[in-house]
Amino acid sequence: MGREDLLTRLQNQLQNNERIGITGVKGMGGIGKTELTLQYAISSFNQQLYPGGVCWLQARGQEIATQIISFAKANLGIKPPDELEIDEQVAFTWQRWPEADTLIILDDVTDYDAVSSYLPPPSEKFKILITTRINLGSSVTQIEIEQLTDQAAIALLKSIVGSDRIESQLTFTEALCHKVGNLPLGLELLGRFLAKKKDWTIQKLAERLESKKLETKALKATELGMTAELGVAKALELSWIELNEVQQELACLLGMFAVAPIPWSLVENCLSEQDKDDLEDIRDEGLIDNSLLKRVEQDTYQLHQIVQEFFRVKLNEHSDDGQRLKEAFCNVMLDIAKGIDNRPTLDVIEKMRVSIPHLEEVVKVWVDHLNEDDLTMPYIGICRFYEGQGSYGLALPWMQLCLKQVVEKKGEENQDIATITLWVAHLYQNQGRYSEAEPLYVQALQMRQKLLGNEHPDVATSLNNLAALYYNQGRYTDAEPLYVQALEMRQKLLGNEHPYVAQSLNNLALLYQNQGRYTDAEPLYVQALEMKKKLLGNEHPSVATSLNNLAALYKNQGRYTDAEPLLVQALEMRQKLLGNEHPDVATSLNNLAELYYNQGRYTDAEPLYVQALEMTQKLLGNEHPSVALSLHNLAALYYNQGRYTEAEPLLVQALEMTQKLLGNEHPSVASSLNDLALLYKNQGRYTEAESLLVQALEMTQKLLGNEHPNVATSLNNLAELYQNQGRYSEAEPLYVQALEMTQKLLGNEHPSVALSLHNLAALYYNQGRYTEAEPLLVQALQMAQKLLGNEHPNTVTLKQNLDTLRQQMKD
Repeated sequence: MGREDLLTRLQNQLQNNERIGITGVKGMGGIGKTELTLQYAISSFNQQLYPGGVCWLQARGQEIATQIISFAKANLGIKPPDELEIDEQVAFTWQRWPEADTLIILDDVTDYDAVSSYLPPPSEKFKILITTRINLGSSVTQIEIEQLTDQAAIALLKSIVGSDRIESQLTFTEALCHKVGNLPLGLELLGRFLAKKKDWTIQKLAERLESKKLETKALKATELGMTAELGVAKALELSWIELNEVQQELACLLGMFAVAPIPWSLVENCLSEQDKDDLEDIRDEGLIDNSLLKRVEQDTYQLHQIVQEFFRVKLNEHSDDGQRLKEAFCNVMLDIAKGIDNRPTLDVIEKMRVSIPHLEEVVKVWVDHLNEDDLTMPYIGICRFYEGQGSYGLALPWMQLCLKQVVEKKGEENQDIATITLWVAHLYQNQGRYSEAEPLYVQALQMRQKLLGNEHPDVATSLNNLAALYYNQGRYTDAEPLYVQALEMRQKLLGNEHPYVAQSLNNLALLYQNQGRYTDAEPLYVQALEMKKKLLGNEHPSVATSLNNLAALYKNQGRYTDAEPLLVQALEMRQKLLGNEHPDVATSLNNLAELYYNQGRYTDAEPLYVQALEMTQKLLGNEHPSVALSLHNLAALYYNQGRYTEAEPLLVQALEMTQKLLGNEHPSVASSLNDLALLYKNQGRYTEAESLLVQALEMTQKLLGNEHPNVATSLNNLAELYQNQGRYSEAEPLYVQALEMTQKLLGNEHPSVALSLHNLAALYYNQGRYTEAEPLLVQALQMAQKLLGNEHPNTVTLKQNLDTLRQQMKD
């Protein structure tokens, strides 16, 4: 009421600004800044003044950057890379905001410098509206909201109490309005109080208001011209004394929650000794009737910021009951944190989402009321919530804060320090920041060994995690003894059937697979999968991981029909449990595409490769080992389709990224060198190709040993280059060595064996040694038909070459 002219001024100010519309709405607490802004937002939304929509951000008590990122993720599908710093993620978000006029509202800004760096860049499409109690300086044009006029204040009271009652006591009504400075919040509270107290005169209320004093910094006017803040305090105090003891207890408890929607179930859990029906009556008849609490949706309620501050003052005034309530609140939020496990599924994440602001409030405000033993749990719960969505960048600051808190409270060396250090290292590893992760993993391991001894489940976990880092760095010889040690320790300490034992079996199998030791890997994969199903159920993210890894092994063994259903099952399970956008889902898409690629189903593979690449870039950032792998795989597909101009920049980018992230000597670097060399070979750039192939061969031999499928591949590719150059005498021994190694490592029936037979036959054909070439081509063709089918490009090529050879022999 009485704000119509301000709405018009607000609209003119925002629309007339030629550069970027930043307008501040300034005034004291309770003056109606938020209400005015809300009415403008609703009006402009209904009039479609902002086709890009309205984004409302709560500046006070919440992280602006996190809200911007969360809003963009939820509503616009914009997901900035997690390895970027928070301010860089915000900049990334604004840069990709849709091209349409958008209203950005920052409500209740208390420190302009703290939010200014997160504002959108200069652009005509963004209009920014800020509500604040402070002066934002000369760079922002502000509209000052004054107290209501006497006429508007009286009209507001009439709308609540009724015209007849107000008109009959008009003089006292004017005095009452002046006592709360014509402040809309105070007037509403007083009006609702009068509406309930039918027998009270307005004079009696004015006298009661005058006699009740509340000396508290939290609700005093601390800024020039904010004397009406006392009116709010007095109005709140007046409502407070109307509450009975149990209603006041509930109010004190609610004051501990964040200024965010509060699930009523959390309140019930905090006051579990109360009958649920009675508790609802206490809420409705006490707090809601007194306009101290607002219902925002089904079983969800919220406090006004000033009311929350007031309730916290009251909480601290009651030391005995206050301590009991603080302990109850912290214990309930601890249970929330414990309910978020290491691999939360999508349904768990969605269930917990509304509780996260209150869990964050525990570590922001109430951390001193946690027992030392419980200190880390709220941080870990928050971290698991964000990590479970692949939001590693949002999880990391909480664990860094936790580490700081634990050091301050418990010193430099204790089990909690080791645990949180491990978490920070784990998040670095997931972001591809291996050099930052390694010293932390080593530190955590050494600390646990010192504190717990050499044989303890937590020590085994540290060994496993350090081994996993070495595996990701391609340091297989460093990883293997740690994996073996962790497995043996877990079996000894936890028994032969335990989720951690299954994890160790899976990890060791993955290492063996990448070493080309397929026969060693398979039984471990199978054992891990069966154990996980038994212990965790058939639908669990860890089960999906095992299905994916076993399928990858089958693919490497050329057992494509065995691999495909497992890959499809793993993908569907991950999408169901983790959501459609998650790093594990991107991995499944990539692996299924790789299978289709190996089967020659290029049209099926390409959209999956593209989708995996885009998802990985969005979730993990543009520079991450998984992004390099996706680029490499898509380039390999283009190469095999003869799309060399599309393949080359991707291969170069993948190679440079892999060298930068993993170092110059890594199996993935060797693979990138090899594939780029093949591209150069097919383009006739033989001298460039040869140096890369030799480098790739030497690196692979050094890193993986002299007998490994990748070494056989490098030998074969170098021989093929020599053949193309007519260097037949140099090519033949390499072809023979590659064939023998492939047969030994992969068995006599494998697509790679068929390829080696074909290549050696092609060499013999080019030398005119037709009788030696024919049986090799026949054997390769039969093998390809059996393993790949008649329609596979390799099978078609083999048949054509055999026909050509036989025609040549006939001629």
